[in-house]
Amino acid sequence: MGSYKVEFKKSAKKALDHLPGMIRNQLALKIYSLKEVPRPDGCKKLNGEIDLCRFRVGDYRIVYLIQDGKLIVIVVKIGHRRDFYRD
Repeated sequence: MGSYKVEFKKSAKKALDHLPGMIRNQLALKIYSLKEVPRPDGCKKLNGEIDLCRFRVGDYRIVYLIQDGKLIVIVVKIGHRRDFYRD
């Protein structure tokens, strides 16, 4: 299997950019590790959603879409767990 490309929805990239430096770096490392393993341990498929997954990094949650046919991972949403499920 080849390496996946990581892309961001505009809102997810903006959310990542506005986080404090150390947290932003932790999340970025985890997100870019999806290039090699798009379904890591701890990844949960969201109910009722095709190829939409979620994983946590500390108190933060990341939702992303996996397009296996195109080898693309699209980060859809990033947020703190206290705010994450309010939408």
